[in-house]
Amino acid sequence: MRKTAMAVTMALGAFAAAPTSAQVVSLNFEGVNSTYPSGFAQIRDFYNGGTSGDGTTGTNYGISFGSNALAICLNTPGVSCSNTSRGGVGDPGSTRGGLFFINGSETFLNVDAGFTTGFSLNYVSVSFAGAVNVYDGLNGTGNVLASLNLTPNGVGCGAPYGAGFCPFGAAGVAFNGTARSIGFGGVANQIVFDDITFGSITPGGTVPEPATWAMLIAGVGMAGGALRRRRGAARPSLA
Repeated sequence: MRKTAMAVTMALGAFAAAPTSAQVVSLNFEGVNSTYPSGFAQIRDFYNGGTSGDGTTGTNYGISFGSNALAICLNTPGVSCSNTSRGGVGDPGSTRGGLFFINGSETFLNVDAGFTTGFSLNYVSVSFAGAVNVYDGLNGTGNVLASLNLTPNGVGCGAPYGAGFCPFGAAGVAFNGTARSIGFGGVANQIVFDDITFGSITPGGTVPEPATWAMLIAGVGMAGGALRRRRGAARPSLA
């Protein structure tokens, strides 16, 4: 496992159902790193019946990740292992790990069996926009079934979290057809994802009231305008 004093930010959730069913499945990236706190590790086949770069094994959901897809350690009260944290927002069982990449401009996951209905996630970015594309072919091929444009939304969280990339916000989209891969794009080391959810337009499958949706949309818009001036990194350069 590769470690760093202040590691990058990114996270993914934990599956709970077959991808092709209408049931909701969510990945939270807990347990990909062999220890907590830690640095980061390649996700590899952690969710595909194999192992992560740290040698850990998760539930086999038939989902594999590109070689540049990493699970990052997230800050929690009293623990500082990166510049990223959930800040106490969201699922308390999804606070220690996320998904990010430090090489390239995009990373992919493949769902061989496919999934339908909708897709959602939580994410955080301070200064740069990101994008998520849902494809009907593997490795980002075929038709684009849905796209999400992700506006910078991180305002930073002080004590006890101590993270600039914080808190996470929700985004989701419905689509027709059967999807088999997802591309997560953005500036390397500048965007982190968590609670990757299949079969629902809200992370984890919980449907908020219409007023809550309106608040989320308005909040993301205002945060995006205010945060374009900020610069930083989820993880500083490796030592």
